[in-house]
Amino acid sequence: METPGFLPMARLQTLIDTLIDDGFRCVAPQVRDGAILYDTLDKVKQLPKGVTQEQSNGRYRLHQTDSTRNFAWANGPQAIKPLTFAPREELWYSEVKSDGSLKFYQAPTETEPVAILGVRACDLAALALQDQHFQHSFPDPYYDARRKRLLLIAVHCTHPAETCFCASTGDGPEARSGYDLSLYETDLGYFVTAGSLAGEMLLHRLPLEAGDAALFAAARGETGAAADAQQRQLPEGDLQAMLFGNLNHPQWQAVAERCLSCGNCTQVCPTCFCHSENSVPSISGQSTAHERQWDSCFSPGHSYIHGITLRKDTASRYRQWLTHKFGSWHEQYGRSGCVGCGRCISWCPVGIDPTEELAVICKDSAGDSA
Repeated sequence: METPGFLPMARLQTLIDTLIDDGFRCVAPQVRDGAILYDTLDKVKQLPKGVTQEQSNGRYRLHQTDSTRNFAWANGPQAIKPLTFAPREELWYSEVKSDGSLKFYQAPTETEPVAILGVRACDLAALALQDQHFQHSFPDPYYDARRKRLLLIAVHCTHPAETCFCASTGDGPEARSGYDLSLYETDLGYFVTAGSLAGEMLLHRLPLEAGDAALFAAARGETGAAADAQQRQLPEGDLQAMLFGNLNHPQWQAVAERCLSCGNCTQVCPTCFCHSENSVPSISGQSTAHERQWDSCFSPGHSYIHGITLRKDTASRYRQWLTHKFGSWHEQYGRSGCVGCGRCISWCPVGIDPTEELAVICKDSAGDSA
């Protein structure tokens, strides 16, 4: 790979200023309430400079160091899903007219251009899956409007968390596609590459310097080392066949005895798309909004059909999540629904690790398929 142009650390503000001048709302990771979240940014000093993280089963902590790097961490709880698939939004609304009739209106889909700085490889892979769900066959106009006005600047991961396993799913830590620009971070600055025409046009406007080949080789080596450092992995083989061949495995009940059915795992998952739709009347009674909001297959209402809750216990709900995510997604989207970000492990209150559950359930591939 040819050595890319180099953006010194002191000139990162130029990239942010260029995005803002082009009419983008610049969104980037920042420390909020003890976690790294994406929020609007206009100054480099808002980035989590020198911040590292500690993640393990049910544990997430940030630590401040004297490092010059802004992206020396793996991920926070948020991902970029809320910026395309809103946690709660109005789809349409109705109003009572003066003659007593009802008139219906579609909620506007106009959105502002958003540039996200600091996207991880796992979240780019998750976005590609969300694109398949929301933009193919029957495109969702609200998702589609946001997605088309999104500019993505990836940062290749060099500091995996203990919970990461993106190398096992083939989705990281180096971003390979789906971005407009990508950055290899070093202590001195960033090697910048373009991944789209929009990224190419932006790249030519940045004050880049000639890149040092040895420093670039070292930067790429860090992403390779990040892959080698990951300890968790998915079981090898056909997960769909193994999961559906073990629907009565005793481990489903064993994990249910620990699981709280809180839905944290589905809320932080960058690929989950389950939602509910609700009518919200105004206090005056003259209008009603129809809203969509995130839901979870761990909620009782998710399997409620015609007066019956099909999945009444935690064991059946956890089984639904795991068999869908790692099994039947292959039929729907051609791959697993997991990108190895590890958020479900870190943000589970009781520290349940799906890779461990899968290892137990899939150990006997000839399990009970009744």
